[in-house]
Amino acid sequence: MRAVKILTWSSSPLDLTAALVHHTQLTPIAFRCMRCVSDLDANGGPAKPSETQPAAWHAHPSIRKVVIFLWGIVVACAGWAALVMYIWHRKYAGTGAMSSSALTTQTWSFLPSNTLPTGNFIVYNMPGVNIQQWIMLFVNMAVIQGSLTLGLHCSELVANVIRDESQWRCATGRKGLRMTTNPLKSIFGHPICLVLFVAKPFLHWMFGLSFLIFHGATDGTLENMSVLMHTAQIWNLSIALAIFACFFTLVALRRPRGHQPAAYGHLQTLANLVDEWSPVMWWGHKEDWIPYCHAGTSDHQLPDVKVDCVYAGTHASESML
Repeated sequence: MRAVKILTWSSSPLDLTAALVHHTQLTPIAFRCMRCVSDLDANGGPAKPSETQPAAWHAHPSIRKVVIFLWGIVVACAGWAALVMYIWHRKYAGTGAMSSSALTTQTWSFLPSNTLPTGNFIVYNMPGVNIQQWIMLFVNMAVIQGSLTLGLHCSELVANVIRDESQWRCATGRKGLRMTTNPLKSIFGHPICLVLFVAKPFLHWMFGLSFLIFHGATDGTLENMSVLMHTAQIWNLSIALAIFACFFTLVALRRPRGHQPAAYGHLQTLANLVDEWSPVMWWGHKEDWIPYCHAGTSDHQLPDVKVDCVYAGTHASESML
């Protein structure tokens, strides 16, 4: 950070693109004023407007990895619950040990009992507690909860990409695209970001319900610890994670409607699409040329693009003059 000049501290891709273009660190590519982010590797320039735009799933390879990782967590959590049930049937079924009973509709609950649980669970003891066992306990918890934390953290990528695209698509709205945004509005103003803001602590809380630690002490000395895993609460967590993964999968697969090319916060694509920077911008049809038209941004509202015309951009128009 000391060696590199920080062009902007804004997290908005529009602000960053404007700064990079202004300092000539990013150059707009000609003939791509109607090309979206998924067309980066396509061999083409001029194009006709499309009725619908590609989904975030097809625009960013990282989005696909995040969604697949979320479903991997769901499968792992369901496997964890199934493993707990299998161990219970092998060790505790029919023995009445620790008052643990079979998992039924009567013993299924959202919240575990505050006292010694009577539902379905397994327990493993750590006799003679020492520093090594404390370390192992924390490492086990960190490994299990780490995957959940990483998955929820990576899901912010999906939320941020969708939020950036929503901001860019305001350029075809009546009020236009405003470069200055309220940071709190980016968190609480978008439904997806609000869902993520609520889901992260809720899912971590549900993870905490899956464990219960008992300890025994004599004369102030800790002698043993018992870690209980509640089957019903683990299943509840896997169901909640499945709903969470379904929501973000649908969000990632949703295709925006409209002729405005999708950018999803990609800097080079925004540099190709924005040809005039202003505090408030509108995107649309700007000029008629033969054989190509020009679409871009302006500080005043523009007409819709013509669906039957081929658009190439300012650079193509200037090269034909």
